[in-house]
Amino acid sequence: MDIYGVVFDMDGLMFDTETLTYELQKPILEQKGITYTLDWYKQTVGKRIEDIVPLFKELCGDSFDYEGFRVQCREAYKKYTDEHGVPIKDGLFELLDYLKEKNIKIALATSTTEPSAARTLKISGTLPYFDALVCADDVKRGKPHPDPFIKAAEKLGLNPENCLALEDSINGIKSAYSAGMVTVMVPDLIEPTEEIKPMCYKILNTLNDVITLI
Repeated sequence: MDIYGVVFDMDGLMFDTETLTYELQKPILEQKGITYTLDWYKQTVGKRIEDIVPLFKELCGDSFDYEGFRVQCREAYKKYTDEHGVPIKDGLFELLDYLKEKNIKIALATSTTEPSAARTLKISGTLPYFDALVCADDVKRGKPHPDPFIKAAEKLGLNPENCLALEDSINGIKSAYSAGMVTVMVPDLIEPTEEIKPMCYKILNTLNDVITLI
């Protein structure tokens, strides 16, 4: 493989924030009398806000104030991470250090908005590693469309086929694969489906395993 750049997803891939988000959302919804399971939450993983809102309307009713709920979740997430930091996935810094040592460019392609993503990267100490950021605000069409990964390659000045994409979600895999990148899945809450297995160059257990792959 001629890999000159690596494009990271963020939540669930770099940080154990998918599980954290569910654990913060659950009591907020239960206080409203809404049963909220991990299996239901998994439907929202890797999706943009405009795709998540209809899911919550279906679960909570058409009158559900999603924006108000979102504000509560942001406040709970900020409070938790201010106190405890961001939960780091195994092998993250080892991989980032290795890529820098090898002069391999590093980009982010996330469905999270830029202010939220930048804050998480700063808190975790990972922001200085990145040569380019592509957030929800930067593309009209998010994952599973290829736009975020195509944009990331453009920002790095590389062809997509010379980039390795690291993802944990189904939509993320579809996005990176359709962009033409060498696509690797490091599963978090969601296991690879029969549909996406052929799209994955490799399915790895941890970010540490990416080092041996490169």
